Amino acid sequence: MTLPPHKTITKKELANRIADDTGQPKVVVKEILQRFLDSIVDELVAGNRLEFREFGVFEVRERAPRRAQNPRTLEKVDVPAKRVVKFKVGRLMRDRVCEESPEPGSETTVAAPSQPVASQAVPTAAAASKIPTRPEPPKPPPSKPDSPF
Repeated sequence: MTLPPHKTITKKELANRIADDTGQPKVVVKEILQRFLDSIVDELVAGNRLEFREFGVFEVRERAPRRAQNPRTLEKVDVPAKRVVKFKVGRLMRDRVCEESPEPGSETTVAAPSQPVASQAVPTAAAASKIPTRPEPPKPPPSKPDSPF
């Protein structure tokens, strides 16, 4: 499946589209859009969860502190706890964004698989030898006996 090339849509362009669709002045639509986005941020800062039915849910989660490793130097580092914003996609958005629909004006057909899907999931010995494997990660340098790592 090849995704079509994408375009970045700015807040200004979105406000212009909404203004054109509704007949409202662009400055009014831009102000409403900005206040909406500011309100989302303010609610998340306050620790609130925002639920937009069928669209999605924004919430703040606390990540626990952890021990990580710098992949370049293999040095162990402490990563402190932090708050992160999580967005869970709603059903309507997931259905509309994730559905595979053809481009307008083009007709495509999808051929049915010649074998049942379960039998296609099991690779043969010849096919398994062609599956690329991940390279081994570099081995860390030997640690000193009195090292905390």
